[in-house]
This record gives sequence, structure tokens and C-alpha cells, in this order.
Amino acid sequence: MNIVKLESFSVIGIKVRTTNENAQAAKDIVALWNTFMSEHILDKTPNKISTEVFSIYTNYEGDYTKPYDTILGCKVSSIDEVPNGMVAHTIKASTYKKSIAKGDLSKNVVYNKWLEIWEAKEDRLYTSDFEIYGDTAKDTTNAEVPIYVAVKE
Repeated sequence: MNIVKLESFSVIGIKVRTTNENAQAAKDIVALWNTFMSEHILDKTPNKISTEVFSIYTNYEGDYTKPYDTILGCKVSSIDEVPNGMVAHTIKASTYKKSIAKGDLSKNVVYNKWLEIWEAKEDRLYTSDFEIYGDTAKDTTNAEVPIYVAVKE
């Protein structure tokens, strides 16, 4: 893990309100991914500047044990045009702790990395945290997914 500073950027995508209680997020986020893929959200996203998919966790009601929003979307150059049924979200410039989940995506490597993050008791901001599914995640059996967690400086 390392500390990085990122500039502000915006995404357009779809969202769900969920919680980690009773494994609800596992069901909700899988359903959100299924919708994202089956409804070709990537193709419908206006002003996208990349085909990387961002899985964003934001609007926390407290810490990771409380309800939050999950947004699946793409980085865009403008949020002036947001299609019906989609949302825009801007991630503010901040300091992040970067981790990388490596391995077979079907074997919960990303979730397992989050378990490590939760146990680490970092001094988190609970503003917006995210994963990026880009070229390094295309080989799903040997993927690398960067995870960025907003932390206090």
C-alpha cells in the first residue's frame, strides 16, 4: 500500500444504496454489475474519457458498517449531460491509500482485500473510495484491481 494524492474527477454511471450488514452489499453490488453489463452502461455513458470502470463507495452514513452508495461508472470530461436512470458523481481531490487486489476475480480477491482494509483501522475520511477495473483486470483469473481509500493527511 502506498499514499497518493489524486486530483478531482467525475464519473457517470448507475448506483445502488447498500450496506455491509448481513452481506447485503454482496448481493446488491453483484446485481449492480449485472445491470451495468446487461444494459451496456459503458456504451451509454456520454463524454467518457476512458473505458475503465470505477466502482465507487460514497455517501457513507458513518463508517463501512453503515449504509453507503455504490456507483459503477466511467470517468467523463463533463457531467452536463446525464442520461435518465444514471447519476453523476465528482470525486474531490484528496489523499488516498492505494492497495492492489491481485488474483482470480471469481475467488473474491477484491472483497478479501477490503477485509484487510477494514481490519487495518486506517484513519479514513469516508468521502469516496473506489476500485478501478481497467486493462489489468481484463484477465479475470489473474487480475490486478487498484483500490483507493480516502485517508486523512
